[in-house]
Amino acid sequence: MRFVIFRKADAETEAELGPGGMQGPEVEALMAQMLAYNEEMAKAGVLLGGDGLMPSSRGLKVKFSGGKPTVIDGPFAEAKELVAGYTLIEVASREEAIAWLKKWPPLDAHGHVELELRQIYEAEDFGEAFTPELREQNERIRALEGKNG
Repeated sequence: MRFVIFRKADAETEAELGPGGMQGPEVEALMAQMLAYNEEMAKAGVLLGGDGLMPSSRGLKVKFSGGKPTVIDGPFAEAKELVAGYTLIEVASREEAIAWLKKWPPLDAHGHVELELRQIYEAEDFGEAFTPELREQNERIRALEGKNG
């Protein structure tokens, strides 16, 4: 089972102050904790990827209305609704994913961080609608993904 862990944004990550407003040695200590956490997951064979995201002031949204796109530049108002980073994992169960979340580095945002866990759809979740032709196309795309990374 694959899951995405979303690290929710906060006022500090949106202000580019670092997690929880950390600076200098605090950021270094958090980075050490985060890398140790990621290394533990990698050694356990569950880490597939992940990164921190720049604030919404450096991003944009594309909204479609009647099939027509409109580009909206950031920043966006509600920091708590935004994502500051993500971690992609593959584990045997939801419970195992939760166990990894509970090990999140305690220095992040001085221990006041919100994480969201979302399971990723797999081919078998679509049943017969995912025809052999669509499966073959999906496999070709996945092979190309590996070459792009």
